[in-house]
Amino acid sequence: MNTPPFRLAQPSRLNLSGDELAGTGMSAAADPCCTPARVSLATHTRRRARLSELDGHLHCSIIGTCLSTHELRKLVPRFTGLDRRDASDLEIHHSAVELAIEGGAGAKALHKLLDEHYAGAIRRFDKAADDVDLLKLWDEALKNGDIPPAYWALMTHPFATMPVRQKAFGELHMLSHLVGAANRADIRRLVALEEENAALKEKVERQQSRLQELSTQRDATIVALHEQIARLSAQTARQLPADARDSEVELQRLRERLEDADQRIALHTSRREAAEQRTLQEQEAALALRKSHDQALALLKLVQSECDALERATVDTADAASGTSMRRASLDSVHGKRIVYVGGRPGSNAALKRLVEAAGGDLLVHDGGVEDRKGLLAAALPGADIVVFPVDCIDHDSMNTLKRVCERHQIDYHPLRTASVASFIELMARLHPEHLAQLGNAPPSAFCLRHS
Repeated sequence: MNTPPFRLAQPSRLNLSGDELAGTGMSAAADPCCTPARVSLATHTRRRARLSELDGHLHCSIIGTCLSTHELRKLVPRFTGLDRRDASDLEIHHSAVELAIEGGAGAKALHKLLDEHYAGAIRRFDKAADDVDLLKLWDEALKNGDIPPAYWALMTHPFATMPVRQKAFGELHMLSHLVGAANRADIRRLVALEEENAALKEKVERQQSRLQELSTQRDATIVALHEQIARLSAQTARQLPADARDSEVELQRLRERLEDADQRIALHTSRREAAEQRTLQEQEAALALRKSHDQALALLKLVQSECDALERATVDTADAASGTSMRRASLDSVHGKRIVYVGGRPGSNAALKRLVEAAGGDLLVHDGGVEDRKGLLAAALPGADIVVFPVDCIDHDSMNTLKRVCERHQIDYHPLRTASVASFIELMARLHPEHLAQLGNAPPSAFCLRHS
């Protein structure tokens, strides 16, 4: 980039003559991905900005954050000469940024795809009356981790000024650095601990072997000394009294040697016990680290399954919007069923209600007593086919109430890991008859939904 979004963008090179370009030292064959937009957004407009009207430095972050490579592979080859299967991810991303900068039919298609994906976030951000409210909504999205919808809604909002866009871009940029640095630090710590554990094990084995040799030598020395003492005692008993004095001196010397050997054995024994204690501590630390690693892998698998289910539902929704097909394999299990959803967040609850209704089902949402009366919860559960509740957005009283009512009326209830749309879609995919038939009698998950 010639001018990063942390500062005001410089005048576009596309509007300068050849002499002016030569005077500024800029090359006319610059990369379109890093070229500022040709059209600047008017300051006092009261409509949402188009993708092609945004500063060219923002297109890379918007497309890379808000659209997946799978979606870009379906859209970009229609407007470029790239092959959908042979082109690399970087080429697809680069061509998408070029289409956004050019502002033609490709940019319109990208803008339409983004609006369809994040319609809920756009409506939520439309409530902002000024740039201050806009930044508050952005900060809430950062805390909740719902970044792609909020980023697109903020960048095209009528009240999104250049400082507002710069702030959002900077926070997104630094967040990517923090995530990468955290993963690298965890890997380095794990490798270092494994190497240290292996070194300690090898050291303990060497010390144990050495102590075993010392114990053997000590036993042999003690036996030899006892034999020598016995021989000297016998000789002393047979010798004249003049020789008895020399025997006592030799005996005292041997006793001193025996005491010195005992002291050295005691020292080595204490060292061996300390080494064994350190080994036990390192083994416990390695076991805790391995347990944490297994939990992280379990959580990663669960999140991947949720992302796969959400991606399938998103692709099905996009296909339905373009008129190519009407399949919703991820939500077939909700067709003709009445589902009661207790708890959750207002934004995701509204999206879930639209998805279930589009799939032919009926979703009744109860917030668990925040605004809805808790007395309505027991009345809403009878007659439901499935009861669903996210364990991170529901109070204990509401959860215990719905469990008692569901067990009384023999209604299936299912906890969700989070209140996100992905967790709900993944559960509905698991409840699909074809999915259950493939799984068979799968073992229960070792991952605790409430305590992780």
